[in-house]
Amino acid sequence: MNSDELRELATKRLKAKADFRQFLWIWLGISVLLVAIWFFSGPNEYFWPVWPIVGMGIGAFFMGLNAYSHGITEDAIDAEVLRMSKRSTRGPDA
Repeated sequence: MNSDELRELATKRLKAKADFRQFLWIWLGISVLLVAIWFFSGPNEYFWPVWPIVGMGIGAFFMGLNAYSHGITEDAIDAEVLRMSKRSTRGPDA
């Protein structure tokens, strides 16, 4: 991977992380707004804001996975090949 490709990948990862942090703030703001609407409209036993809050939470979970899990990298593949080659030279009992 050359430096231009690395720079592009780093830019994508940083953007995904920034987008995730921004979504968390939006989620917090909307959650507070919905709870305030529920509270000031005469709170009853049924807490309806839980549904949009949970729905956005599911979205936040997947955005976080996308932003902070980088999948299989070339370095991880190289490390696994090295580990497997060392194991195969020691024999099947190793």
